[in-house]
Parts: sequence; structure tokens; C-alpha cells
Amino acid sequence: MVVQEPEKLVYGLKLSSVGPAQVTGPDVVLEPAAPDLAMKLHYLRGVYFFLGPAVEGLTIPRIKESMFSWCNDYYPVSGRFRRSDSGRPYIKCNDCGVRFIEARCDRTVDEWLEADGHCSLLGLLVSHQVVGPELFFSPTCLIQVTHFKCGGMSLGLSWAHVLGDPFLASDCFNMLGRTLLGLLCDGPKGPRALSGPRKLADPPKPAREPTSIKPVGPVGDHWVVDNNCKMEAFTFHLSPDQLALLESKVGGQSHGVKFPPFESICAILWQLIAKARAGDEPSTVTLIKNDPSKRENGILSNSLKICVVKVDFSVADADPGEIARALIDRAEDESGLIKEAVERDGGVADYVVYGANLSFVDWEEVSMYGLRLNGNQPIFASYVIEGVGDEGAVFVLPGPPSSSKDGRGGRAVTVTLQENQLLQLKRELEKQDMLA
Repeated sequence: MVVQEPEKLVYGLKLSSVGPAQVTGPDVVLEPAAPDLAMKLHYLRGVYFFLGPAVEGLTIPRIKESMFSWCNDYYPVSGRFRRSDSGRPYIKCNDCGVRFIEARCDRTVDEWLEADGHCSLLGLLVSHQVVGPELFFSPTCLIQVTHFKCGGMSLGLSWAHVLGDPFLASDCFNMLGRTLLGLLCDGPKGPRALSGPRKLADPPKPAREPTSIKPVGPVGDHWVVDNNCKMEAFTFHLSPDQLALLESKVGGQSHGVKFPPFESICAILWQLIAKARAGDEPSTVTLIKNDPSKRENGILSNSLKICVVKVDFSVADADPGEIARALIDRAEDESGLIKEAVERDGGVADYVVYGANLSFVDWEEVSMYGLRLNGNQPIFASYVIEGVGDEGAVFVLPGPPSSSKDGRGGRAVTVTLQENQLLQLKRELEKQDMLA
């Protein structure tokens, strides 16, 4: 059997740009708010897999034609970043376009997913371009269409986090599926932009510096995290039965309480990562969740609740229920402190959020399976953040839809850690029978 080199699995790349069908207008800009700028070194990479029947008739010209209308609604994603006189970044809505990539693969979708059990090859199906070093020419949104030999297709979404959080990004991308079906006929429903830079009030002096973010750089116009070590990502899946067993280990009769799935998963993984770090266990972690109360219809934004949790006990030796309880009871919301810190620096400073501390990210409600092509949802979808800091991050995602009781097929968990720590974590996961 001949093993194909990973970089040759996907080939024939063709690049183009797709912009709004209508001219946005002169001097239209979108100035990111402080929570957006805090995220500017992070990138969302998502991949969706569809079988042949789901993409029948979806030719490249038809996809691009639909994207013209989609870009009308979400015209800021077709813009490019500039800097104001103060150095604060803003988006010039100049219709330069979303970068569009076509590619091919000689495997079937099933062969790809079977061979890529831990999602290590997904990076071949999505662009890894970052913003900069030339802001004028850097797209913030890139879409890759990869055709498989079975007639199936993958859609790769590369999304600059400064545009908005993964909850907004998934909703935005799901609208592309509706546009393909011709369901958007009532005029633009996308983001509102601002005519000219906003005048920002002087921020109040914060009570303390947030510990959930880490100042870095300055990175200038090349928006990328410079890690001190090699980071690797690894994905594993928890079936509904495995998830139920894990929850029983964390809660169970001894505690008299059932913790939510997210906190249960995080409690176990915090403990296993503490053991993997052997004497250098993290006592401070960051929790990142959706905050619908902050979200405004028609606005591209990062509407996240970012909390810090500190413990004064050994996580490696603690009862998992005690860890889960700490994640709930000791979570201190620092979203306001982050906003104040960014505004105090005039929006020009650079920060790491994911991986500033060991970060646990709740993506259970991200609508990854809401994208439908010809009425079909993807058979598998995956999201990950690029630009995770040295402390690492754990992302809890919905599993593929199934006939399970919750209708979500358990959970998918992606862990990004330093290379040597990830190797130790895998061993701990095997001891816990958490790897299939």
C-alpha cells in the first residue's frame, strides 16, 4: 500500500475573489469594538463535509453567484483593514472581496473521515492565511471548496476572529446555504456598518488588570501569535454513552448533583492536563462562553463572556466534582475589564485570549450543523481556533447529529496544547478509556 504524503492529498488550488453584487458605497467603514480588537490575533478555521447528493448541481459558478448576494448582506467581510491616525484598526468596506479557493482530492469523503480519525488532516481543507503583513491586501474571510472523487464536497471557512465570534460566524455562514436555496428575498439582513470612525469616550480606569488575557508584541501589521513552543491540536469524540459515564464520574450520587456536560468535560480534562504537566499544574483557567445578552442583530461583533477561575487546591489530586463546582462557583466575569484594558490602550495593543491561561471554550451551541446544502446538513463539521497561546485551550463542540436522546451524538473535543504536553494528555485519556 502506498501512503500518500499529506501535502499531496489536496491539489489543483485555484484562487479568486468574490465580492458584493452591489457597490457598498463610498467611505463606509466598520470600526471593531474593544472586545473585537482583543481577538485580532485569533482565527476561526471550520470545515464542513457533504456527501454527493447534498451538493448535486452546486457548481462553482452557482456557488459564486449566490455568494454575490451573500456578500451584499455581509459586506464588511469583503473589506480590508486600515489604521486610523491613532493606529486603531478599522475595516474599509471597499468590496475587495472574500477569497475563494477551489481544490480537489482523489479520496472519497468516507475515506478521508475514516483515515483522519483525530482530524489532523482537516487543515488541508481550509486556508491558514492571516491578516497582514500588508493590511491593505489581506482578506479576513476565505472559503475553500474541495471536490472529492465520490462527488462529495467540503467547505472550509477561514474567519478572522476580529470580525465576530464563532457563534456569529456560523450563523453568517449558514446564511450562505439559505442564499444557495434562494430563500433570502426580503432585502439585506446582514451587518450594519458605520459611516466614519466612531468617537470613543475615555475609558474608566479599571479596578485591576484582567488575568484572562495576555499582552504580547507589538506585532505590528502581521496579526499572528508568536508561540514560544510548538503547539498541536488533537480531536476526540465522546459518544452519548461515554458522555453519560463521564458526567457520572464528576457528579454522581456522592455529590447529589448533576453538573452540565461542559463543566463535567472541563473538570476531567483540567485534572488530566494537570497530571500531564507533572508538577506545573495550572491553578488559573479561563472560561469562554456565548453571551446572547450582548449580541445585537445586524452587528458583526464578539459577544462572549470571558471568565477567570482560580483555585487554591491541587487539581491533579482533587475530586472531579470539586473541580466542576469551582468552575461554576468561582467563575469571575472579566469581559468588562478586557474592554476597559483595550480601550485604555487606544485599541492598538496586542493580546492573546485563547491560551493566555489554559482556556476552556464552550461551543456546544455553535450552529455548526445549521449549514444546509440542497436541504442536507453536513455529515461532519469541525471548528478550531488558530493562534492559541502557550497555555493551551480545550474546545467542546457538538457531535454529529444522530438518533441519540439529545439528538446531537455526544460531543467533539479539540485540545490544543504544547506538543510534549499533548502526548502526555493522550496517555492520560487512554487510561480513562476516553479514546476510541
